[in-house]
Amino acid sequence: MPDRQQASFQTAVHDDFNRVNECIHEQLHSDVTLVSKIGEYIIKSGGKRLRPLLVLLTARACGYNDYNHVPLAAIIEFLHTATLLHDDVVDQSDLRRGRDTANALWGNAPSVLVGDFLYSRAFQMMIGLESFKLLHILADATNVIAEGEVMQLMNIHNADATESDYMEVIRCKTAMLFQASSQTAAVLSKASPELESDMASYGNYLGTAFQLIDDLLDYDGDAEAMGKNLGDDLAEGKPTLPLIYTLKHGTSDQKTLIREAIEQGGRDNIEAVAEAVRSGGGIQYTAAKAREYATKAKRCLSRLPEGEYRSAMADLADFAVARSF
Repeated sequence: MPDRQQASFQTAVHDDFNRVNECIHEQLHSDVTLVSKIGEYIIKSGGKRLRPLLVLLTARACGYNDYNHVPLAAIIEFLHTATLLHDDVVDQSDLRRGRDTANALWGNAPSVLVGDFLYSRAFQMMIGLESFKLLHILADATNVIAEGEVMQLMNIHNADATESDYMEVIRCKTAMLFQASSQTAAVLSKASPELESDMASYGNYLGTAFQLIDDLLDYDGDAEAMGKNLGDDLAEGKPTLPLIYTLKHGTSDQKTLIREAIEQGGRDNIEAVAEAVRSGGGIQYTAAKAREYATKAKRCLSRLPEGEYRSAMADLADFAVARSF
C-alpha cells in the first residue's frame, strides 16, 4: 500500500490527533477500576483510528479553526470502540488487532458493561458540544448502527442473503459511523448545506469501501498483518459479498461448497472456500465494488478548497481500498 498516502492523512492533522489521544485518556477515567482498565486496554489495542481522523480532516478541510473537533473525534472513537466490545461478545471472538479481546480476558459481562460505559460517556461529551444538530446526527447514527448489528445477526447462516441485504448491513453497521464522522465535522465547521451533504456522502462511500475490503481480506489477507484469524466471517456463518457473488456466479461445486460453509459455519473448509471465491470471481468483484465506492467518495470533495486536507481525504479513500490489513 502506498505509504505516502497513509502518511498524508496522518501527518496533515498530527497535532490535532495527539490532542484527541489526550482527550480519550482523560475521558476514560472512572472511579470503577475495571472500567478504566478495560477501556484503556481496548483503546490501546491499535487500529487505524480512521473515524476520528476523518473528523479532524473534514473539519480542517471545511476551514474550521477552533478545537471542538477534538472532543468530537474522541466521541466518535468511543462510539466505535463500544461497538467493538459488543461485537466481540456477540461473535465470540478471541482475537482483535493481534491481541486477546477484552471478553477473552475479562469475560462477556464486563465487556458488555464497559461498552455501555463508553456509549454513555460519549453522550455526556456530546452534551458538552452544546449543539442539538450534532446530538441529533450522532443519536440517529448510534441507533442505525444497533439496527445494523441486529440485521447482521439475522443473516448469520443465511445462504440466501442477497447482495442488497449485505449492502444494507454495511450501510447501517459500518458506513453510518463514517458518515456521521464527516457530517458532524462539517456541521461543526458551519459548512453550507450543500457541502455538509457532500461530506456526509463522502463518509458513507468511504465506509462502504472500507468494509468491502475488510470482508475481502477475510479470504485473501495476511492474518499476521490484520491481527485476526483469517476466515472469522466464515466461521461465524456470515454471508459477505465474496461468498454471495460466488454463490450466484460460481460453478455448481463452488455453489454447493459455499452454501454448506455458510449454513454450517466453522473453519473446516476455509482453504477450499478461499480458493472458490478467488477462482469464482468473488474477490475480484468485491475489490471492484470497493474501488467504485472510493471513486464516488473522492468525487464528493470537489466543493472543498484545494490544499493539504482535501488531498489527504482523497488519499484516505485510496488507502481504504489499497490496504492489506
